[in-house]
Amino acid sequence: MKDKILIYQVLPRLFGNRNESLTESGTIAENGCGKFSSFDDKTLKTLSDMGFTHIWFTGIIRHATQTDYSIYGLPVQHAELVKGQAGSPYAIVDYYDVDPDLADNVSLRMTEWKRLVDRTHAAGMKVIIDFVPNHVAREYLSICKPHDVQDLGATDNSSMAFSPSNNFYYCWGEPLDLSLITAHSTYNEIPAKATGNDHFDAHPTSNDWYETIKLNYGVDYCDAGGRSYHFNPRPETWDKMTNILLYWASMGIDGFRCDMAEMVPVDFWNYAIRNIKANFPSLIFIGEVYDMSQYRSYIANGFDYLYDKVGMYDCLRGIITGVRSANEITHWWQATDDINAHMLYFLENHDEQRIASDFFVGEGYKAIPAVAVALFMRKNPFMLYSGQEFGERGMDKEGFSGLDGRTTIFDYWSVSTLRRAFSETPSLTKEEKELAESYRKLLHISRTEVAIQEGEFFDLTYANPNSEHFDSCREFAFMRKKGNVVLLIVANFSNEKKDTDVIIPSHAFDFWHLPEMKVVSQELLSGKFFNLDLRCDSAVRVTVPAYGCGVFKFDLSMKNNDYLFNEHNKEEFPPAHTAEHLLNQVMIQMFHCDRSYNAHIERKKSKMSFILNHKPTRQEEIERRMNELIQEDLPITYELVDRAHIPDGVTLDRLPNDASEMLRLVHIGTFDICPCIGKHVRSTSQIGRFEMLGTNWDESNHSFRIRFKVIQ
Repeated sequence: MKDKILIYQVLPRLFGNRNESLTESGTIAENGCGKFSSFDDKTLKTLSDMGFTHIWFTGIIRHATQTDYSIYGLPVQHAELVKGQAGSPYAIVDYYDVDPDLADNVSLRMTEWKRLVDRTHAAGMKVIIDFVPNHVAREYLSICKPHDVQDLGATDNSSMAFSPSNNFYYCWGEPLDLSLITAHSTYNEIPAKATGNDHFDAHPTSNDWYETIKLNYGVDYCDAGGRSYHFNPRPETWDKMTNILLYWASMGIDGFRCDMAEMVPVDFWNYAIRNIKANFPSLIFIGEVYDMSQYRSYIANGFDYLYDKVGMYDCLRGIITGVRSANEITHWWQATDDINAHMLYFLENHDEQRIASDFFVGEGYKAIPAVAVALFMRKNPFMLYSGQEFGERGMDKEGFSGLDGRTTIFDYWSVSTLRRAFSETPSLTKEEKELAESYRKLLHISRTEVAIQEGEFFDLTYANPNSEHFDSCREFAFMRKKGNVVLLIVANFSNEKKDTDVIIPSHAFDFWHLPEMKVVSQELLSGKFFNLDLRCDSAVRVTVPAYGCGVFKFDLSMKNNDYLFNEHNKEEFPPAHTAEHLLNQVMIQMFHCDRSYNAHIERKKSKMSFILNHKPTRQEEIERRMNELIQEDLPITYELVDRAHIPDGVTLDRLPNDASEMLRLVHIGTFDICPCIGKHVRSTSQIGRFEMLGTNWDESNHSFRIRFKVIQ
């Protein structure tokens, strides 16, 4: 099964900062800063366990800042040209260096970054970084470039406003005028260079990207006849920027998120991406492109994925806030249907307002149906911005960023939800935990369901116009199918639980060769079972919670009686029975053994026996590890599968001979998975404290018995 790409965007400067006493516009000494080391093995495993396949580390390449690192040989930046104390991650001052803010030892900052790349890979995830191709900081000067590399602008003829041989554009004969930004500027730039947002005079305003200068890729934006292109001979900037990409690719990263890609000519991307992929064929390029009319051109010239901001993002935001109808989703997926696999869906990133902010919808959970649509509708990638999963509000007045519903990228700051979620002793609210669990479940379904990863898509909108039993303004329904496995997915954007009738049209039956039949479906988010009667042009009745989603899974090859699990008369104590699952996996990981071959699980005390290669010497570690996992409050979820779709690593040799064809798998987070029909608690914290009562070692049989109890 091909992995669906699930990206976690994170600004390391903020993510690892645990400072709680924050000062508006504070310095790094006052407000602190996250580090590369904040992403330790435990943190990375947590992100991997959530379901993410990639991490986009935002703000890695060294950019302009007001923090003085001159004792390390780094040039000091003029304060008038830095937005905020920390500075914008998109005002690059050295393409061959990393941000010293993020290092524990500034002199070893590149080594620390490479170690983070290695740790991320070891945790099973891939690494994406920003490539900022359109502009650099006004005081760009590389001190870390290779000896054979000539710096940007080093050979420019600044007497020419435009030359294909120049790296920058110049406002010939005029000094830079910052009077519209600051009354008494002391910064000198003669002649002025064009500003990064295509501002080609010497008088930028505070609304311009005044701290940056535009890079010249051979496009004359101001010649007499309008824009003209000078690509032959190849502009020098093309080679310099391609070499920068090769430099980072050689460091082992897995992809680039290319800032404002549409402001750089597509011809350059064709040249650069072709060269990069000749050496690093698996490396991916994600483009920030907002002009939908240019989507296909950028994809044809090498981009793997593009932001679908003005299409699907704007549509879903409008539905969440109640200003657009859910049936508009159909129009926007159809607008990119031929290139859908290349569209990157998201609901937050560093540029957009937080869902839970007062400027968006005020509560993070109200976006859950939109998240489900973005995750489940097609095979294309999905991106989540760190803190979104906890309902981060973005309502801090950090400094330069101001109170705008966004999390700052310009200031030294600490994000409340991230600080509390990833501290040594997490302290999230009940609502934050529930929201994070909803995201975890959605991501898990996206990662594990073959119909989501590889299946065909069928939009049910046209067969379900607005009616008494289906609200097309606040509900959206579709199906996914792979082989005999079918998912019926209904998103409910309203504030009321919906008992809704979803019509499945005859076209769907014909297109997918569906038989008319009665099936038992499992709703994957709740684990509950429902009967569905599949008939052409008839409705199936489903219940979907307010601001929620129903994911109803059924298998066309299964008969109804296949869903009857083997009954047993054993009266189980759920906390101890859940501890049994947990202990099995702890022993597997610590001693590379099989699951217990003999277990007696009771309320007062339990026994489990394992076959080990040798007598263990780390018995006390078993109890410690068990209680760590219990405190992590891992969720217990269930999955219904037939024998043909058992996940890798799950063995069925302990099942009775008459076990049903349909099996229930019990998941403890992503830590353990095992077929079981027993009773369990909802999450590991409900187990209580695990206490070992003693152990026995049988040398002749290499059998190790553990006696334990759980204390509520």
